Amino acid sequence: MTHIDAGTEVDPGHPLPAPVGTGGLTAAEVAERVARGQVNDIPVRSSRSTVEIVRANVFTRFNAIIGVLWLIMLVVAPIQDSLFGFVILANTGIGIVQEWRAKKTLDSLAVIGEARPTVRRDGAPAEVSTSEIVLDDLIEIGAGDKAVVDGVCVEANGLEIDESLLTGEADPVVKRPGDQILSGSFVVAGGGAFQATKVGREAYAAQLAEEASRFTLVHSELRSGISTILKYVTWMMIPAALGLVATQLFVKNKDLDDSIARTVGGIVPMVPEGLVLLTSVAFAIGVIRLGRKQCLVQELPAIEGLARVDTVCLDKTGTLTEGGMDVTELRPLDGSDASYVRTVLGALGESDPRPNASLQAIIDASPDAEGWRCTESLPFSSARKYSGATLSEGDGDSHTWLLGAPDVLLAPDDPALAETERLNEQGLRVLLLARAAHELDSPDAAAGARPTALVVLEQRLRPDAADTLRYFAEQNVSAKVISGDNAVSVGAVAAKLGLEGSTVDARLLPQDRDGMAEALDAGTVFGRVTPQQKRDMVGALQSHGHTVAMTGDGVNDVLALKDADIGVSMGSGSEATRAVAQIVLLNNSFATLPSVVAEGRRVIGNITRVATLFLVKTVYSVLLAVLVVCWQVEYPFLPRHLTLLSTLTIGVPAFFLALAPNKERAKPHFVRRVMRYSIPGGVVAAVATFLTYLIARHHYAGEGALDAETSAATLTLFLISMWVLAIIARPYTWWRIVLVASMGLGFVLVLAVPWLQEFFALKLVGQTMPWIAVGISVGAAAALEVIWKWVDRRFPAG
Repeated sequence: MTHIDAGTEVDPGHPLPAPVGTGGLTAAEVAERVARGQVNDIPVRSSRSTVEIVRANVFTRFNAIIGVLWLIMLVVAPIQDSLFGFVILANTGIGIVQEWRAKKTLDSLAVIGEARPTVRRDGAPAEVSTSEIVLDDLIEIGAGDKAVVDGVCVEANGLEIDESLLTGEADPVVKRPGDQILSGSFVVAGGGAFQATKVGREAYAAQLAEEASRFTLVHSELRSGISTILKYVTWMMIPAALGLVATQLFVKNKDLDDSIARTVGGIVPMVPEGLVLLTSVAFAIGVIRLGRKQCLVQELPAIEGLARVDTVCLDKTGTLTEGGMDVTELRPLDGSDASYVRTVLGALGESDPRPNASLQAIIDASPDAEGWRCTESLPFSSARKYSGATLSEGDGDSHTWLLGAPDVLLAPDDPALAETERLNEQGLRVLLLARAAHELDSPDAAAGARPTALVVLEQRLRPDAADTLRYFAEQNVSAKVISGDNAVSVGAVAAKLGLEGSTVDARLLPQDRDGMAEALDAGTVFGRVTPQQKRDMVGALQSHGHTVAMTGDGVNDVLALKDADIGVSMGSGSEATRAVAQIVLLNNSFATLPSVVAEGRRVIGNITRVATLFLVKTVYSVLLAVLVVCWQVEYPFLPRHLTLLSTLTIGVPAFFLALAPNKERAKPHFVRRVMRYSIPGGVVAAVATFLTYLIARHHYAGEGALDAETSAATLTLFLISMWVLAIIARPYTWWRIVLVASMGLGFVLVLAVPWLQEFFALKLVGQTMPWIAVGISVGAAAALEVIWKWVDRRFPAG
């Protein structure tokens, strides 16, 4: 790294802060700033605080409604009519515990994946956590590093910084000593050091980063869909509940306590309180499961988003291939001396303080260039596809050398390109060493470069890449390999991994979005893609209705990762890519992706299933209340009856169904998909139950008639609810059959055991009415099958 000295030119527009010397702060100066509170103390949180978790789970609209009703029931009715309140307490406790477990998982993973900037203190570089940086710290940065605080550039060695995440401007900005460096920007080429001028909450971009990295349940179709449903439910509940209160308290001159109990019994089941809980629990358990596989979910909706993905864009280097490379061959051109070429390559390697994987492989295979000195260097950039250096040789001669992509450095008709093409077809990576005809700072530094040697590198394929690509193919997820490398070489690597499809040179892609999208739909492998093109390609795919995931680990992937629906970064990737990605694979294993996709599909598919169970109950509860008001009769159920039914037909089975495996790709229109089943299901259940109740009112008379009528209506509602559960549980597996059967046995147990009969006030009287209830239930079940199949045909979810 080039240190600042007396000859360094300083931009007068951006004066340097008080100098601290090239050795950075001393331990005493650091301690003094810590004591003054001049520390970068913004907590990088990946999850809500414990207080926020408790508040979010306890203080909800429906908990408030049910809490008030529960307190009323504790005063006016037996304890068994207050069971629903204890169920809500248990549900809330489960929600808090599961989200707290998810928080602990996320926080521990965030520490593992946290960036550790290099600061210079007491003359030596040291890695510290972001929160340990103090004002005036001298922070070293290189390609892929993100500026974590605001500062002023003190040292620069070909330093180019991308500020697009802050300004929207895609072109990298060359930084010189004295220039301002903003937190949130990242290095795309070169290296240097800057002095921290704003730390903690003073750095505006740091505040944005903190806000963006928080654990959140927003921006989710699932969550917004449930919120929409709950809004409609609230509006349905209010008039139905008011009518029920008026009917039970004033129209029917019954005992006040009994009237209140039956009123509450009508209101409580209208509230789909467990739906929100189960959604939170399913997401939280998903985070915990993925955390065990070293997968950090930085934004919770990413689990849902990846389940909806139909196109995944893969960066070759670091994703399909491992980071390291090996030099397999050196081919001198035009009679160049092989020994001299190796020395040049060694000197080029020494000129870059932060070599990338290709250059590191060259350094490992080249001798030390003793006596050679680098007088000027040009770091590698993904945009220009080459690096360079002016080298002073031991004998006093000085030459400028370039190392990069042959098809960028050479004329299209150069004979060396034919040999390069042949090597690329074998999946090998080829770099060209060329002697430049112009100075490095010239706009056309590569023009007229004289080829000197071809460096052949072999990339190490990830052993799990082929299986992962096969998984995506089986799941109907289209894979697109997007790389800055030569298209033929990338195509050969993809072919080795079993990925079929055409290979395209991105330089030939149409510039307009529609044309690019059509080319992307047709092709599979794309080479010579610039960072800006990666971003444009993601946008083009999205414009054609695709949900796009982008994987990558290099600084050239940042813009595309930011714009993709889901950004996935490798844990070993650059700090910038980890910062913008929603999912970080801390174990650097591409094979973890199927687990993330499967987890997302499990959550979305299962919540869609169980939401139908909850909302069928809401619909039949509201409709039953309306029918009771219209017929001016007692509400047929006490809270204990509906607590029992809800537990056996919704609560317990929904919990297991929500956590079951589910491989079906998540589909859009959540609200429509749920309501098109819930509304007809709830209507059938309500009409059948009320019909049984009316028949029972004519069948029974005398003391205890209302209890007998309630028991008959409860039997009908239970059998219909069980049939809804049986439909939702399809396709059947052994454990689903056991689950449904055990819920049925639970109800039989209540009817068979005397003290349970008394506890739940359930006793079937005679034989005629119970069999009528069964007959009505069978008819309702048949109607459900017919109606739901008709709904599937008439109102497809899309």
